[in-house]
Amino acid sequence: MTIVAVFKSRAQALDCISVFRSSGIPAQPVSNPSEARVGCGISVRFEDGFLPRARLIVERKKYSAFAGYMRQAGGRYTFL
Repeated sequence: MTIVAVFKSRAQALDCISVFRSSGIPAQPVSNPSEARVGCGISVRFEDGFLPRARLIVERKKYSAFAGYMRQAGGRYTFL
């Protein structure tokens, strides 16, 4: 299943992608889902098996623009 880490800042999302990739988490930039209602930022897409490691990284980095995690199910996104 697909997870996205939603950001309000493009710069922080791109930094997160870089950190995820260097930590072995395959991650791609995607537009924020409309369901997130946080504007036109960038989210970080990755597979749910990496969620525990992703949570640790995001917590450690203390991204001020991080808005939460969303899971894609049935073509829609919902916050975890």
